[in-house]
Amino acid sequence: MFRNAMAAAAVVTLSAGAAWAQAPAAPSTVRGTVTAMDANSLTVKGPKGSTKVTLTPNWTVAVMKPVEPDAIKPGSFIGTAEMPQKDGTGRSLEVHVFPPGVKMGEGHYGWDKKPGSMMTNGTVGTVVAGKKGSRQLEVNYTYGKRTITVPKNVPIVQITGGTRAQVKPGIPVFMVVQKGAGGQLMAGSVSIGENGKAPPM
Repeated sequence: MFRNAMAAAAVVTLSAGAAWAQAPAAPSTVRGTVTAMDANSLTVKGPKGSTKVTLTPNWTVAVMKPVEPDAIKPGSFIGTAEMPQKDGTGRSLEVHVFPPGVKMGEGHYGWDKKPGSMMTNGTVGTVVAGKKGSRQLEVNYTYGKRTITVPKNVPIVQITGGTRAQVKPGIPVFMVVQKGAGGQLMAGSVSIGENGKAPPM
């Protein structure tokens, strides 16, 4: 069931760019704390004010559970918000590890974690121990690869399935959104942190 939930979330994510392999586009996102909700929508207060998001009928919940760095292994499919470096590599801001067999959002594209940040989703090729507890990853995706350094204290989370009951006022959330036919923002998946913490994306 969780695999189906992740697939539904992937549809929303991938719709942000119809041809990522050629022209990756930064998806639209909403971050903040839930201030109100009903069966069909969430109102979220973030840095830019309050935003109402309509939820699709089959909306799902993903919980970001903190894990140790050794959860990132060759063959793992991961996503990482990263800052491009002058030498062409990336420096990770966070890493989220997908469940075995689940792949979504594959590619390298703009992100809004910080000005100039990018998101890289792909399969880990190699993991090499670096300086000061860091790790250097080779991440492969459909049309390329990236060398990304993950500093010691960067958040690393495993994506796990959650329930709608976990989403309530006071909980920090993250959503990838798209505009509906009427111009309203819509989401098919809501990401939350474990024990009420903010998801790191």
